Amino acid sequence: MVTYCKRCLMPDTRPRIVFNGEGVCNACLTADEKHNIDWDERRREFLDYVDRYRSRDGSYDCIVPWSGGKDSSYIAHRLKFEFGLNPLLVTFSPLVPNEVGAYNREEFVKLGFDNLLLRPNQKVARRLANRFFVERGNPKVAWDAGINAVPVQAAVNYRIPLIFYAEHGESEYGGRVLNEESRKIRDFTEVLEHQIGDHPGNWVDEEITERDLAPYQYPDQERLDEVGVKAMYFAYFFRWSMLENYRYMQKAMPGFRTDPNGRTDGTFTDFDSLDDKIDPIYYYMQYVKFGFGRATRDSCRMINNGQMTREQGLQNALAYDGEFPKTFFQDNLDYLGLGENQFTEIVDKHRNPEIWEMRGNQWCLRYPPG
Repeated sequence: MVTYCKRCLMPDTRPRIVFNGEGVCNACLTADEKHNIDWDERRREFLDYVDRYRSRDGSYDCIVPWSGGKDSSYIAHRLKFEFGLNPLLVTFSPLVPNEVGAYNREEFVKLGFDNLLLRPNQKVARRLANRFFVERGNPKVAWDAGINAVPVQAAVNYRIPLIFYAEHGESEYGGRVLNEESRKIRDFTEVLEHQIGDHPGNWVDEEITERDLAPYQYPDQERLDEVGVKAMYFAYFFRWSMLENYRYMQKAMPGFRTDPNGRTDGTFTDFDSLDDKIDPIYYYMQYVKFGFGRATRDSCRMINNGQMTREQGLQNALAYDGEFPKTFFQDNLDYLGLGENQFTEIVDKHRNPEIWEMRGNQWCLRYPPG
């Protein structure tokens, strides 16, 4: 049996989510807590914090892990133009870059930013994407390691002690909060447990050496301590909303591009996770493994922020969650080195029989949302 949150739509199949005795998930409870936060006091705490790190000589005073999308661009824009910081934007390249993401990145840096972009060895990246798609149903495991490691590597190498990440997903969207400080400060323990799942050093095989894995490796603690690197969540200090972040970017960069199809495969939105052609497959596999898709994800985030009713979210989920990621399908098959039949076999291998059943010749959820 699958239980769905009575306030939003998130099922208990989401990894690490917790429900209270009234059937409400901890993401909704976190949303309730935000009403009691003194956001003016959080802003003062933020200003006090950044003043300790503010550059006095024009050098970089913070790093923003930056994809070019609405959330990281929103953070970078506010840091520079509202708070007077000089952020260095650090990008770990998408697996399969697309035109929308490339355009948004190029237009944003024209506003006055420096950007360090790392495109890793594609022989290694493609092998890892294939391996983890087959083994875990997730082609982005190594990419997750890269986006966590490379900004921290840059912080150490450039001796920039402050990093601003977006939101703490475990508290914001339902998960396991390691401790109260986890809502504000990001550390390597959380990266391993919640972002990657294991240590990249374990990925060495007959074709991949430890040297090949350099872009995916977190710096040693000694080097972090030497520079005094602190990684903070911007959303701890300022109320977080993906929809409001997008609206902010529409004004800050009027040419900000969205999905040219009017919405993205698997959901009703056209403005989120646009820079990588493989993202629709990533979210489709979330639906396959856990029984909820991208439309549920997007709807729950808006429900939590009072921007959508549960009924509206339910309609979105039923309409779009199971949509096949067709737009870049052949590009992704080519990148992963798979044929269509191989792809289907791998997908079906990752279906949880407790939540899926075959009816006729079609897979169906045993317990659809309602």
